[in-house]
Amino acid sequence: MYLPKFTQRTFLWNSIAFVAMTISLGMIFIYAPNETTMGHVQRLFYFHVGSAWVASITFFVALICGTLYLWKPKPEFDAISLASVEIGVVFIMLTIISGSVWGKPAWNTWWLWSPRLTSITILWLVYIAYFMLRGAVIDMEKMRRFAAVYVIAAFVTVIVTYGSIRILRDIHPVMFGGALESAQGAEQGLQEFSGLDSLRMVITLNVNVISFSLLYVAWLANRVRLEGMKALSQNARMRLINKLANA
Repeated sequence: MYLPKFTQRTFLWNSIAFVAMTISLGMIFIYAPNETTMGHVQRLFYFHVGSAWVASITFFVALICGTLYLWKPKPEFDAISLASVEIGVVFIMLTIISGSVWGKPAWNTWWLWSPRLTSITILWLVYIAYFMLRGAVIDMEKMRRFAAVYVIAAFVTVIVTYGSIRILRDIHPVMFGGALESAQGAEQGLQEFSGLDSLRMVITLNVNVISFSLLYVAWLANRVRLEGMKALSQNARMRLINKLANA
């Protein structure tokens, strides 16, 4: 399996991600001002948004690679798609956990089966089923082809989830929206964001999103490289078995 060039610089990507996340954490806990409504709990917002953003990117990359694999069935497309879904599931879990911890002081409950929270749970379960599909098919080519079709169809849940944040009105706030949504966000510690009154909070949010994106690239490079090493190991094993069988 041909490894993309970005996987050959894993140490560089790891270093960049480490520096970026260190800066991000410093800005979250030191540079960003204390929010007046929720206090320090509001700082979870930076992790929540960063995780949700990267999760959407990972599933979009899986969609693109799935499409490319159906066009040209190259193993590297499947490897990138698999790695992206794995990383995306982790970030979705971080999104759900950080949202629940934030929701306890904001909503006085850890969880509500509102449309927005229900849709992200369905999204998480759909992509968990992706691994069940890969494990259920023995033939490698069929498994990769079925997986490619699945990630394309599964992206509908991403559209529904992020569309519900803008369309459906429930307990979950919209950070940038109309008067009613902004007022709801103000009650939950987002009044600075709704009017962009605090430049430091906006800068911290943007830096955090970039840092999480760089972390995704680093994880993706490591995971795809690992998949390539796994393929090389399997090929070497098969050559050894064939050599011993013909001896």
